Amino acid sequence: MGSIEVICGSMFSGKTEELIRRIQELNNTNLNYKVFKPEIDKRNEENKILSHSKKSIDAINIKNADEIINHSIHCDVIAIDEAQFFSEDIIEVCNTLANKGLRIIIAGLDMDYLGKPFGPMPKLMAIAEDVIKVHAICTETGKPANYSFRKSNNDDTVMLGEKNEYEPLSREAFVSKMKKKKN
Repeated sequence: MGSIEVICGSMFSGKTEELIRRIQELNNTNLNYKVFKPEIDKRNEENKILSHSKKSIDAINIKNADEIINHSIHCDVIAIDEAQFFSEDIIEVCNTLANKGLRIIIAGLDMDYLGKPFGPMPKLMAIAEDVIKVHAICTETGKPANYSFRKSNNDDTVMLGEKNEYEPLSREAFVSKMKKKKN
């Protein structure tokens, strides 16, 4: 049987870096792998995923999770970055591939800018054999950051951005800033 591994956390916590690290470890094996990212994520070069520390790896841009099935022939490992941007279909795709014996490595935000569970991530975490939560450092308190605070007043659930739009915050700082934002 295969397995599902989820790497989750706030923005700037090292999720993509950990995904890249796990894939690069496979370069010393005979295992075949492919890396995917959602087409909606246009922050970086097409067909690449890039960590904030500038580590990168080739990836296939896809619009729908179902496309992963077609690309998975002759693969032992499938890696998926920014999984929160996919529809709930990603859950069935991951289960199907893991049940066929593939190792699935998924990275994504576990919470949105409001601190609510984000997209398919909670269900992916529930079906995973392994879940790792990585943390950024809170820009306010220096404590571990679980939250991705949106600096602007845009209330779209999906808004791609970087450090000028988001900052990682601890619970203490997040609750405080959210209260101020509401007033």
